[in-house]
Amino acid sequence: MAINKKVEEENKIWILEIDNPPMNNLNPVVVDGLSREIKSFNEDAVARSMVITGAGERVFIGGVAIEEIRKIKSSDQGMILAKKGQELCNQIENSEKPIIAAVNALCIGGGTEILLACHLRVASEKTKFGQPEIAMGFMPGFGGTQRLPRVVGISQARRLILLGETIDAQEAYRIGLIDFLVSKEKLLSTAMNLAKKIAEKGPISILMAQRSIQKGYQMNLKDGLDLELKLFGELCKTEDMKEGLQSFIDHRKAIFKGR
Repeated sequence: MAINKKVEEENKIWILEIDNPPMNNLNPVVVDGLSREIKSFNEDAVARSMVITGAGERVFIGGVAIEEIRKIKSSDQGMILAKKGQELCNQIENSEKPIIAAVNALCIGGGTEILLACHLRVASEKTKFGQPEIAMGFMPGFGGTQRLPRVVGISQARRLILLGETIDAQEAYRIGLIDFLVSKEKLLSTAMNLAKKIAEKGPISILMAQRSIQKGYQMNLKDGLDLELKLFGELCKTEDMKEGLQSFIDHRKAIFKGR
């Protein structure tokens, strides 16, 4: 089985576990499975947030399986493979419902590129990270050369990509590749707690904030601010905003209805 799915019903949190032993590699079955599940998640009216993790003790998500790389005989074939990976990472990044990575083991190659597309990133203290493609004569093709500089800065991105270095979790946390660093025992509970906190917030405000961040980041500042104004205005006419304000005044937990 390539993808295991669980749904925590109380808070409507989806958990996807990549299960492709021994290395949880990104073969076409895994990529297609992930894409289908993320599409279903975004179309589910009640789903609130998602956690992606890996099965087993060795790897969170590995890169593209070597046997898939060896099948490439032309530029067109290479571009088709890379495009499929880019589309998956774009799908994750463009989700207006938050997706959290829970990195339980080695995160390498395409796995790091999926990590970069997630909205929040949690890792256990024993994990390692890398983009080793250049040592094998190619380069990241699922968006790593573009997202990594945006997340950790261009100098650190060059270090990881051009040297093909593998770094430990502490270094990944220091440079901003991951947002939360926890013990292995607390990894999934930390990711689930983040997902639960998101689920408690107003669903419309989460979607609007995600849209503003994602779309605005690709704009110049003026256009981004204009987008923020528009989305803020749309929120001001929702029942959820009125409920959120009233619950704050009443010192009680808000009951959001997504309208």
